[in-house]
Amino acid sequence: MRAAAEVAAEVVDPELPMLTLADLGVLRSVETEGDAVVVTITPTYSGCPATAAMRDDLVHRLRREGYDDVRVAIALHPAWTTDWITEGGRRALAAAGISPPGPARTGPVPLTVTPVRRQLTCTRCASSDVELTSEFGPTACTALYRCRSCGEPFEHVKEI
Repeated sequence: MRAAAEVAAEVVDPELPMLTLADLGVLRSVETEGDAVVVTITPTYSGCPATAAMRDDLVHRLRREGYDDVRVAIALHPAWTTDWITEGGRRALAAAGISPPGPARTGPVPLTVTPVRRQLTCTRCASSDVELTSEFGPTACTALYRCRSCGEPFEHVKEI
């Protein structure tokens, strides 16, 4: 039987399937308590609709590997941040045409109607002449942009 942590680290994110939960940084720990495997995850935000799918995928995958008693705990503190995405995860996002996030903000975050954005580049031609087309992409964690140079639309993972 393979190690539970190894199996859990291979489970992919239901919304960004080019990333594993480990690469996304939501997989926090995998521990054994007697015969039980306890996996702790931190969703990208407290209302993330993919949390139930992540939990179910972890349980099914570990049970297929022979772990009968699998429990998934949700840890909301500390809150997930885009800084937890691994370098491999950032490369996978870029390879899939999704702009990876920059570093998360530190210190107080201003409460403004217009969010502060870093300069993005097109995932196709690397031009910085891009425009926001929608604050929300296919998932609440992404925004949609369009490159003015090549016309290509692309997603960007928001900095959290």
